[in-house]
Amino acid sequence: MSQHLQGKVAIVTGAGGGLGRAHALELARHGARVLVNDLHGDREGSSAARVVEEIRRLGGEAIVDGGDVTDYAQMEAMVAKAVDTWGRVDILVNNAGILRDKSFAKMPLDDFRLVFDVHVMGAVHCSKAVWETMRARNHGRIVMTTSSSGLYGNFGQANYGAAKMALVGLMQTLALEGARHGIRVNCLAPSAATGMTEGVLPHETLMGLAPEKVSPGLVALVGDDAPTRMILLAGAGSFECAHVTMTRGVFIGGGDDAADEVRGRLDEIRSREGEMVPASGWEQYRLELAKAGLDTEADADAAA
Repeated sequence: MSQHLQGKVAIVTGAGGGLGRAHALELARHGARVLVNDLHGDREGSSAARVVEEIRRLGGEAIVDGGDVTDYAQMEAMVAKAVDTWGRVDILVNNAGILRDKSFAKMPLDDFRLVFDVHVMGAVHCSKAVWETMRARNHGRIVMTTSSSGLYGNFGQANYGAAKMALVGLMQTLALEGARHGIRVNCLAPSAATGMTEGVLPHETLMGLAPEKVSPGLVALVGDDAPTRMILLAGAGSFECAHVTMTRGVFIGGGDDAADEVRGRLDEIRSREGEMVPASGWEQYRLELAKAGLDTEADADAAA
């Protein structure tokens, strides 16, 4: 096994079981020192503590943290623990998550907020807690855990899907802001059998979706040669890439009949011929101004 993560310091949230456990073990196998975070994981006999022992039995280095990702102060303390132990943080894997599935009509708003607090604000808290130390070292790797439920939708998961797509937007912007500081930010969209998918798929199918089959994709997103702004899909030993694209569209201009023309040309507008993957949100402005014959040389940073 390669050791291209030898000596790197990684934090994995929600690592007491399922995907988080698989990620922590895989990072350790490739030489990383791992802080294993899970809610109340610092309690004696916790699942997170058992993951730490697994890593140590394999000859790796690991420590446990029981902080709550929804509490920023606790995430600051978690990062400080890693820095105090190993001197830095190279890798953050935002993996902590929960499900509160119901159709939108039946979903309590408290369940919507809770899912956002854990998935979105949890990732924000952890990323914010490591951001300055990564900037200071001009090196960092951050992975958000998104989902096909966010990318493509899934019945009964309005809260989860919205949160997971929000993480794609967070990744896109942090990758742009972190580029000059050597910070690369990516998304991983796993298909895996975990406690969160129990009862959703037949047992025979779940057997083929072992979390361990996702984690090699994570390793590819956190090394020195990692990409940035990639949405990597992984499951059952298969790997794909998702893109947020923009079609070439049409120029209609203004006028009283503009709405009618848009309605009549929707098929042309959504045609995928010649579509592109924008380098930033500014590309929409550039494309639309260019098609209108207007100046596109404005400073994108100033416009933002």
